[in-house]
Amino acid sequence: MSKTKTKSKSIQAAGGYKKNTPTENLARANAVLAGIFTDPTDYPTPPIDQATFKGGIDWLSLTITASLDGGKKAIADRDHQEQVVIKMMRQLSHYAEIACKDDMPTFLKSGFQPKSTARTSQTPLSQFIRKVAGGKALGQLLVILMAVIDATAYEVRVAGTVNGTLGPWTTQMVTKTRPAVSFTGLTPGTTYTIQVRSFADPTGFSEWSDPVTYILN
Repeated sequence: MSKTKTKSKSIQAAGGYKKNTPTENLARANAVLAGIFTDPTDYPTPPIDQATFKGGIDWLSLTITASLDGGKKAIADRDHQEQVVIKMMRQLSHYAEIACKDDMPTFLKSGFQPKSTARTSQTPLSQFIRKVAGGKALGQLLVILMAVIDATAYEVRVAGTVNGTLGPWTTQMVTKTRPAVSFTGLTPGTTYTIQVRSFADPTGFSEWSDPVTYILN
Protein backbone atom coordinates (compact mmCIF):
# COMPACT_ATOMS: atom_id res chain seq x y z
CA MET A 1 0.00 0.00 0.00
CA SER A 2 1.07 3.58 -0.50
CA LYS A 3 2.68 5.13 2.54
CA THR A 4 3.00 8.57 1.03
CA LYS A 5 1.82 11.32 3.34
CA THR A 6 1.53 15.05 3.02
CA LYS A 7 2.61 17.35 5.79
CA SER A 8 -0.36 18.87 7.59
CA LYS A 9 -0.60 22.63 7.65
CA SER A 10 -0.97 24.52 10.91
CA ILE A 11 -4.56 24.85 12.04
CA GLN A 12 -6.21 28.12 11.07
CA ALA A 13 -9.57 29.44 12.19
CA ALA A 14 -12.26 29.96 9.58
CA GLY A 15 -12.90 33.61 8.80
CA GLY A 16 -15.53 34.89 6.40
CA TYR A 17 -17.10 37.30 8.87
CA LYS A 18 -17.88 39.81 6.13
CA LYS A 19 -19.94 37.21 4.28
CA ASN A 20 -22.05 36.48 7.35
CA THR A 21 -25.09 38.31 8.61
CA PRO A 22 -24.85 40.02 12.01
CA THR A 23 -26.99 37.22 13.45
CA GLU A 24 -24.63 34.57 12.07
CA ASN A 25 -21.61 36.36 13.53
CA LEU A 26 -23.44 36.62 16.84
CA ALA A 27 -23.94 32.85 16.83
CA ARG A 28 -20.26 32.27 16.07
CA ALA A 29 -19.23 34.62 18.86
CA ASN A 30 -21.49 32.84 21.35
CA ALA A 31 -19.90 29.51 20.37
CA VAL A 32 -16.47 30.94 21.15
CA LEU A 33 -17.71 32.43 24.42
CA ALA A 34 -18.94 28.97 25.43
CA GLY A 35 -15.66 27.35 24.40
CA ILE A 36 -12.45 29.25 24.81
CA PHE A 37 -13.02 30.31 28.43
CA THR A 38 -14.18 26.86 29.61
CA ASP A 39 -10.87 25.18 30.38
CA PRO A 40 -7.94 27.38 31.47
CA THR A 41 -5.64 24.38 31.04
CA ASP A 42 -6.08 24.61 27.27
CA TYR A 43 -6.44 28.39 27.01
CA PRO A 44 -4.94 30.00 30.10
CA THR A 45 -4.36 33.57 28.88
CA PRO A 46 -6.85 34.77 26.24
CA PRO A 47 -6.01 38.28 24.98
CA ILE A 48 -9.53 39.40 25.89
CA ASP A 49 -11.16 38.62 29.21
CA GLN A 50 -14.46 36.79 29.36
CA ALA A 51 -16.46 39.69 30.81
CA THR A 52 -15.35 42.08 28.07
CA PHE A 53 -16.13 39.60 25.32
CA LYS A 54 -19.52 38.73 26.80
CA GLY A 55 -20.34 42.43 27.15
CA GLY A 56 -19.57 42.99 23.48
CA ILE A 57 -21.72 40.03 22.47
CA ASP A 58 -24.63 41.12 24.65
CA TRP A 59 -24.53 44.61 23.19
CA LEU A 60 -24.45 43.21 19.65
CA SER A 61 -27.53 41.13 20.46
CA LEU A 62 -29.34 44.25 21.68
CA THR A 63 -28.40 46.28 18.60
CA ILE A 64 -29.53 43.49 16.30
CA THR A 65 -32.94 43.50 17.98
CA ALA A 66 -33.13 47.32 17.82
CA SER A 67 -32.29 47.33 14.11
CA LEU A 68 -35.25 45.15 13.18
CA ASP A 69 -37.44 48.22 12.74
CA GLY A 70 -35.18 49.36 9.89
CA GLY A 71 -34.09 52.63 11.47
CA LYS A 72 -30.86 54.00 9.96
CA LYS A 73 -29.27 54.87 13.30
CA ALA A 74 -30.16 51.47 14.77
CA ILE A 75 -28.65 49.69 11.76
CA ALA A 76 -25.52 51.84 11.97
CA ASP A 77 -25.18 51.02 15.69
CA ARG A 78 -25.59 47.32 14.92
CA ASP A 79 -22.98 47.39 12.17
CA HIS A 80 -20.53 49.24 14.40
CA GLN A 81 -20.95 46.79 17.26
CA GLU A 82 -20.64 43.86 14.87
CA GLN A 83 -17.20 45.15 13.86
CA VAL A 84 -16.22 45.49 17.52
CA VAL A 85 -17.11 41.84 18.12
CA ILE A 86 -15.39 40.71 14.91
CA LYS A 87 -12.19 42.46 16.00
CA MET A 88 -12.28 40.59 19.31
CA MET A 89 -13.03 37.33 17.50
CA ARG A 90 -9.97 37.76 15.30
CA GLN A 91 -7.76 38.38 18.32
CA LEU A 92 -9.11 35.30 20.05
CA SER A 93 -8.83 33.15 16.91
CA HIS A 94 -5.14 34.00 16.48
CA TYR A 95 -4.59 33.10 20.12
CA ALA A 96 -6.46 29.79 19.73
CA GLU A 97 -4.40 28.88 16.63
CA ILE A 98 -1.20 29.23 18.63
CA ALA A 99 -2.37 27.88 21.99
CA CYS A 100 -3.85 24.66 20.54
CA LYS A 101 -0.34 23.61 19.38
CA ASP A 102 -1.76 22.11 16.17
CA ASP A 103 -3.99 19.71 18.11
CA MET A 104 -7.40 19.66 16.43
CA PRO A 105 -9.47 18.45 19.46
CA THR A 106 -7.96 21.24 21.56
CA PHE A 107 -8.61 23.80 18.82
CA LEU A 108 -12.26 22.73 18.52
CA LYS A 109 -12.71 23.28 22.26
CA SER A 110 -12.18 26.99 21.59
CA GLY A 111 -15.50 27.21 19.76
CA PHE A 112 -13.82 28.27 16.52
CA GLN A 113 -14.17 26.22 13.36
CA PRO A 114 -11.06 25.30 11.37
CA LYS A 115 -10.45 26.83 7.99
CA SER A 116 -11.07 24.27 5.29
CA THR A 117 -7.95 22.62 3.93
CA ALA A 118 -9.85 21.50 0.86
CA ARG A 119 -10.65 24.76 -0.90
CA THR A 120 -7.38 25.90 -2.45
CA SER A 121 -5.06 22.90 -2.33
CA GLN A 122 -3.67 21.87 -5.72
CA THR A 123 -2.01 18.73 -4.32
CA PRO A 124 -3.54 15.63 -2.71
CA LEU A 125 -5.01 16.43 0.68
CA SER A 126 -3.89 13.15 2.23
CA GLN A 127 -2.55 9.79 1.07
CA PHE A 128 -6.10 8.77 0.07
CA ILE A 129 -8.00 12.01 -0.57
CA ARG A 130 -7.46 14.01 -3.74
CA LYS A 131 -10.22 16.58 -3.31
CA VAL A 132 -13.31 17.42 -1.25
CA ALA A 133 -16.10 19.59 -2.62
CA GLY A 134 -19.73 20.49 -2.14
CA GLY A 135 -22.18 18.80 -4.49
CA LYS A 136 -24.92 20.34 -6.59
CA ALA A 137 -27.61 19.28 -4.14
CA LEU A 138 -28.09 21.07 -0.82
CA GLY A 139 -26.27 19.23 1.95
CA GLN A 140 -24.19 17.09 -0.44
CA LEU A 141 -20.47 16.45 0.09
CA LEU A 142 -18.23 14.83 -2.54
CA VAL A 143 -14.96 13.07 -1.72
CA ILE A 144 -12.64 12.27 -4.62
CA LEU A 145 -10.26 9.44 -3.75
CA MET A 146 -6.75 8.59 -4.86
CA ALA A 147 -6.12 5.06 -6.10
CA VAL A 148 -3.89 2.88 -3.92
CA ILE A 149 -1.98 -0.04 -5.42
CA ASP A 150 -3.50 -3.42 -4.52
CA ALA A 151 -6.46 -1.85 -2.73
CA THR A 152 -9.74 -3.67 -3.39
CA ALA A 153 -11.97 -1.35 -1.35
CA TYR A 154 -12.02 1.94 0.51
CA GLU A 155 -13.90 3.14 3.57
CA VAL A 156 -14.75 6.82 3.73
CA ARG A 157 -16.11 8.44 6.87
CA VAL A 158 -17.35 11.94 7.67
CA ALA A 159 -18.41 13.63 10.90
CA GLY A 160 -19.66 17.14 11.58
CA THR A 161 -18.47 19.40 14.36
CA VAL A 162 -21.17 21.11 16.45
CA ASN A 163 -20.29 23.45 19.34
CA GLY A 164 -16.70 22.25 19.25
CA THR A 165 -17.60 18.56 19.52
CA LEU A 166 -17.04 16.04 16.74
CA GLY A 167 -20.29 14.20 16.06
CA PRO A 168 -20.88 10.56 15.09
CA TRP A 169 -19.22 9.17 11.97
CA THR A 170 -21.11 8.30 8.80
CA THR A 171 -19.19 5.64 6.83
CA GLN A 172 -19.38 4.36 3.27
CA MET A 173 -17.56 1.42 1.67
CA VAL A 174 -16.69 1.70 -2.03
CA THR A 175 -14.69 -0.51 -4.39
CA LYS A 176 -13.65 2.17 -6.90
CA THR A 177 -12.16 5.64 -6.70
CA ARG A 178 -14.51 6.95 -9.41
CA PRO A 179 -17.02 8.47 -9.30
CA ALA A 180 -16.63 10.65 -6.21
CA VAL A 181 -18.06 9.27 -2.97
CA SER A 182 -21.24 11.22 -2.20
CA PHE A 183 -22.65 11.99 1.24
CA THR A 184 -26.08 13.62 1.32
CA GLY A 185 -28.41 15.04 3.95
CA LEU A 186 -25.61 16.99 5.63
CA THR A 187 -25.98 20.41 7.27
CA PRO A 188 -24.80 23.50 5.34
CA GLY A 189 -22.54 25.78 7.33
CA THR A 190 -21.10 22.86 9.30
CA THR A 191 -17.43 21.87 9.34
CA TYR A 192 -16.98 18.22 8.39
CA THR A 193 -13.97 16.04 9.08
CA ILE A 194 -13.21 13.41 6.41
CA GLN A 195 -10.99 10.35 6.66
CA VAL A 196 -10.34 7.38 4.36
CA ARG A 197 -8.67 3.98 4.68
CA SER A 198 -8.03 1.27 2.12
CA PHE A 199 -8.45 -2.49 2.21
CA ALA A 200 -6.20 -5.03 0.49
CA ASP A 201 -5.81 -8.77 0.99
CA PRO A 202 -4.01 -10.09 2.92
CA THR A 203 -2.95 -6.96 4.81
CA GLY A 204 -6.48 -5.88 5.74
CA PHE A 205 -7.35 -2.27 6.46
CA SER A 206 -4.76 0.47 6.51
CA GLU A 207 -4.69 3.19 9.14
CA TRP A 208 -7.18 6.03 8.69
CA SER A 209 -5.78 8.88 6.64
CA ASP A 210 -4.88 12.24 8.12
CA PRO A 211 -8.12 14.17 8.76
CA VAL A 212 -9.23 16.73 6.20
CA THR A 213 -11.76 19.41 7.14
CA TYR A 214 -14.28 21.09 4.88
CA ILE A 215 -16.91 23.74 5.58
CA LEU A 216 -20.03 22.76 3.67
CA ASN A 217 -21.85 25.71 2.07
